[in-house]
Amino acid sequence: MQILSIGNVVLKARDLEKSVSFYTEALGLKEVARSDRSMVFFAIEDNHHDIAIVETGGDAPSAPDNAPGLAHLALKVGDSLDDLRKAKAWRKAKAWLESKGIEIDRTANRDVSKSLYFHDPDGNELDFFVDGDPKIWREEPGRVATRLPLDLEAPAKKPAWCPARNDLSDFS
Repeated sequence: MQILSIGNVVLKARDLEKSVSFYTEALGLKEVARSDRSMVFFAIEDNHHDIAIVETGGDAPSAPDNAPGLAHLALKVGDSLDDLRKAKAWRKAKAWLESKGIEIDRTANRDVSKSLYFHDPDGNELDFFVDGDPKIWREEPGRVATRLPLDLEAPAKKPAWCPARNDLSDFS
């Protein structure tokens, strides 16, 4: 048997309706179903579901930072650094996040991708990302472990590893 892809992820939440608001209103996911077990299913595009949220109850403890489990859920928001800049300035999501006291925690340039990190209302870390040039990881798989600063305000500049590239709008 061969694994073909990741099917979906199920996250736990203390308050199901608060999470439904976050994932539909702020992130724009489509609610596709509810179960009788306090569970809601969301689709990103043309799929039965990509993410589900199951309610644990208001008294559920948060997992310690050093506990095993999911570190973050990465959601692709485009194919260029300009797309990532748009995601950060995405008015509806940004306004909703700020109204709930949720801010972008950090950014990261991983050479193979560029990311914005933030948390949902239950502390699950989410990553809005765009991919870099696939040539990077195809030629040097170890570069996936790179962690460099990412300044979304800086103008795009030519990457040293890509001297012949004319369209540099997706790198900084």
